[in-house]
Amino acid sequence: MRVRKLTTIAALAVAASLSLTACNGDDVTADGDASSASAGASSGGGSDQGDGQDSAGKGSGGQGSAGKDSGGQASSGAGNGSGSNAKSGACHTDDLNIMASDTTIDGDDKGSVAVTFENGGADCMLAAYAGIDLKTSEGNLSAKRSGQQAQPMTLKNGKSVSFNISYPMNESGGSGVKITGLVVTPPNETKSFSLEWPGAATLPVTEGGGSSVEVGPIGSAGQGGAS
Repeated sequence: MRVRKLTTIAALAVAASLSLTACNGDDVTADGDASSASAGASSGGGSDQGDGQDSAGKGSGGQGSAGKDSGGQASSGAGNGSGSNAKSGACHTDDLNIMASDTTIDGDDKGSVAVTFENGGADCMLAAYAGIDLKTSEGNLSAKRSGQQAQPMTLKNGKSVSFNISYPMNESGGSGVKITGLVVTPPNETKSFSLEWPGAATLPVTEGGGSSVEVGPIGSAGQGGAS
């Protein structure tokens, strides 16, 4: 009987040992799972950091947006620069409202007529001189350039600019040369525009060649001649 009890006790001890081993194995597995979970959490933290980097990337995108603003300023600068004006074509006769008015001052020995170009089209370029012809009873008379220096200019939409025509007054007492009209040809254009002559009715009869009528450059309009 004692032998059986000892055997039984030994068997119970072995079973208990096996039970403890199994429990320790389960603990290791649990620890392994916990480690994996911890690693996952750590990996998850890495993902969060990745999101943070994505956010930083968006911040860089914001800087890119600032780059677009800089580009916008460059575009605006180009809009205001001379490069834009350089691309403007010559002003066309059909886009210009052309007017003429008498600007003679009493007592002057020369008469004066101002011709105005008003731009009804896109911004365009005007060179220094327009072509001027007077229709007279003796045929057309072309005005000569006054010789004043002038630079090409941009005439913006809706804006106007004037230049001057100077001519001698007929104080001879004779009938003179009757002026019947004015023909204006904008710079670099071939199409002319005819309108009424607003100045004195006649020019003095001149001997010899050359024109007694002068035209000033674009922007030269003023009372008392083209000088």
